[in-house]
Amino acid sequence: MGPHAAVFPFPTLNDLYAHHRPRALAIARRIVGDTDDAEDVVQDVFLRLSRQPPGLDGRATWTTWLHRVMVNSSINWLRARRRRERLTHAPQETVSPEAHAMGEQMQRHFNEALEEVNPQQRQVLYLREVRGLGSAEIARLLRIPEGTVKSALHRGRQRALTVMEERGQRP
Repeated sequence: MGPHAAVFPFPTLNDLYAHHRPRALAIARRIVGDTDDAEDVVQDVFLRLSRQPPGLDGRATWTTWLHRVMVNSSINWLRARRRRERLTHAPQETVSPEAHAMGEQMQRHFNEALEEVNPQQRQVLYLREVRGLGSAEIARLLRIPEGTVKSALHRGRQRALTVMEERGQRP
């Protein structure tokens, strides 16, 4: 290499973290709703990156990949928080044991049916039904048209109900 050749060092994980942390934090904050919790998600994602760097295959840029990972990690974090909250909080209202068992069974059946729904529809359903986000907010968050969100909601619900009916699980 000659004296005038440009050297472009590969960015370190610290460089990537410093540069992309604000964007990653904003994505996580929009989904989980709390700055401290969002920071936990960002730290977890970059910690996983330090252990196993992404195998980017050239189809997506680093920022596109990071956005997708942050959205998915934030949603997974919310699911885990919801599970933890169910374990630590007693039911607020008095419900008969039979009704409680039926509600849990229906939730389990619905969650199992969601596994048969395509990933985009599953993600949209989760953001709508669990997080309570509106169509416009989901569209902005996932960077898809609002019409696609509405279509995914409709098709996802229909598919989940069909799967439940095929399994003999009445909604």
